[in-house]
Amino acid sequence: MFENLATFAYSNRRRVLFFAVLGTVIAGAFGAGVAKHMSPYGADDPATQSVQATNRFQAATGRQIDPGVVALVSSGDVRSAAARQRVEDVAAELSAQPDVASVQSFYTTHNPATVARDGRSTYVVAYFKALSDKRISDDAQLIESRFSSQPDVKLGGGAIANAQVNTQVGNDLARAELIAFPFIFLLSLLFFRSVVAALLPPLLGGLAILGTFFLLRVVSTVTDLSVFALNLTTGLGLGLAIDYSLFIVARYREEAARDGFELRALRRTLRTAGRTVVFSSVTVALSVAALTLFPQRFLYSMGIAGAIVALLAATLALTVLPALLAVLGPRVNALSPRRLRHAAERDSRPARSGAWYRLVQFVIRRPAQVAIASAAVMVALGIPFFTQVRFITADARVLPRSASAHQVQDALDTQFPPNRTSPLEVVVGASASSSAVRSLSERIAGLPAVSAVAPAQPAGRETSLLQVAPVDGALTASTEQLVREVRAIHTPIYLGVAGATASYLDLEHSLGAHLPAALAFVVAATLIVLFLMTGSVVLPLKAVVMNALNLSAVFGILVLILQNGNLQGPLGYHGVGALDATQPILLFAIGFGLATDYGVFLLARIKEAHDGGAPNADAVALGLERTGRIVTAAALLFAVAVGAFATSQIVFIKELGVGTALAVLLDASVIRVLLVPSLMALLGQLNWWAPRPLRRLHERVGLQEGAPQTA
Repeated sequence: MFENLATFAYSNRRRVLFFAVLGTVIAGAFGAGVAKHMSPYGADDPATQSVQATNRFQAATGRQIDPGVVALVSSGDVRSAAARQRVEDVAAELSAQPDVASVQSFYTTHNPATVARDGRSTYVVAYFKALSDKRISDDAQLIESRFSSQPDVKLGGGAIANAQVNTQVGNDLARAELIAFPFIFLLSLLFFRSVVAALLPPLLGGLAILGTFFLLRVVSTVTDLSVFALNLTTGLGLGLAIDYSLFIVARYREEAARDGFELRALRRTLRTAGRTVVFSSVTVALSVAALTLFPQRFLYSMGIAGAIVALLAATLALTVLPALLAVLGPRVNALSPRRLRHAAERDSRPARSGAWYRLVQFVIRRPAQVAIASAAVMVALGIPFFTQVRFITADARVLPRSASAHQVQDALDTQFPPNRTSPLEVVVGASASSSAVRSLSERIAGLPAVSAVAPAQPAGRETSLLQVAPVDGALTASTEQLVREVRAIHTPIYLGVAGATASYLDLEHSLGAHLPAALAFVVAATLIVLFLMTGSVVLPLKAVVMNALNLSAVFGILVLILQNGNLQGPLGYHGVGALDATQPILLFAIGFGLATDYGVFLLARIKEAHDGGAPNADAVALGLERTGRIVTAAALLFAVAVGAFATSQIVFIKELGVGTALAVLLDASVIRVLLVPSLMALLGQLNWWAPRPLRRLHERVGLQEGAPQTA
């Protein structure tokens, strides 16, 4: 199949490139504006109590349960006529928006909690109609633009925070691309040794990103996608395109050094490296696709985007890249300085005396010591994750301090009576004037962690709302316990608790409930794909253990530098003392797939040498010699592509960038260079063991790595 694909690409190279250009133009035209058709973060599970209580209230009232806009008005003395007039003007302007259902201020509610302690500022809250998150986010952006020229008004609230996050994501995405592409080109030039070859990875990455944007635009018409999927698309698309370009171009040069830049070299390239790319892309796609098992929009959007971009990058690497290589021929090495050209010629010729070969020989001579020392370092790095990690969910504080939503949240926390805009929202299935609601309100007010209970708000004939202000802030241990205590109250009428803290507790429960299935899916996919590639059951199991060790180290480092705030200055962020609750799951899926990705490339060359008759130890050394420089280059380039998101102003996007970069760098260094060779040396021929029925299955399936070569 792969040889036929190479023949087709070689024979129809200009047609393939023409349709690639045409497809890029179409994808760019329809996919460039995909962000406008996507929704905010989205961490809710529709099956949880907080969401169901919210939906019940919204169905009864036709409006959102939480204020979408909190307008902080610096009005001067709130008792003055001028202050009242200014606040009423702001309220009227908010009320004039077509999707705003109701507006409340101090002058309509006479609630002293809406006045700052110094009496010189107050806030107006606006509730949106029960609309989609996307519609509300668009409305919030319009409101932002209307108040942008009013310096005495700062806008906050959930909808404003979401709108500002969307804007910030777009800005961060553009900045990350501007940072990443020049570095990627320079590093590509260093590793590819020629300007022409160095241009291929960014070109393929750009095609993969545009194509995925187009496909996400199509998917967004049938399901709700989070705008944050675009970050993953850019980083993963660019990184995988680089990986696949590196391995295919490097193998093509190796084959061309023996057979010339003709069809035969291209056929052998796709039969070997091309087949490996397929295994790699399927592994990455399946690992990331495990995120679709979660009901949270943020996670399943990442799963859809990641699977699409992984498969699309591989498709382009197996069709467009071979056509480009066929057109270029020996010109793939053009525009190469003499020194780099000589280095490229050395790289394309197999050897048993290279630095990587010598390093593996060093490791193989003392495998137990190297394995124990390497594993001990990784375990030590992972300890902070298991002993210190704390989690939160995204709110206005993920924005930079310059964002108005962050400033308003800080002001509400410090200048006003606490927790009035982030109460427990207790939805009750009875009218506000009923004795059952009055009794329930008294019982809740008597709980020790309650600061105040507002009068019951009517929400239709048989529904009411109790807003409970806790003593401590949202997401604190005492407030979480308060949610549990309110939910545990036995009452003959419906009682459901929503609000920020209840939503977070439900998020934790939902993630924990869906995590075992996702873990099983990722591990099973990895075991199956690696078995089909190697014919061994030992190597896939070892890969799973190595990946787990690598990811625990990554999570531990994230706790040290991002949760604990040890690199706030260099990384340009303000620590919140916890990690976003979805990040370990997201990083697990991405990191596991990428670690297996590099493992596939290394194991493919080791198996090729072993099948060609090389002893186990020599096969390991030969495999690392042929892939060591390329895997290192791929990891560095991938780390730049994804690590550029460390410049993001959104804290959890920064976590994604730093975590993914760490995952690939640790995997390409400690795992691939030290642990894998040492363990393969210790296991010896046992590396290739499989039960006889599975061995026969592998032989029938016939997923071999191509003609064996021992170099």
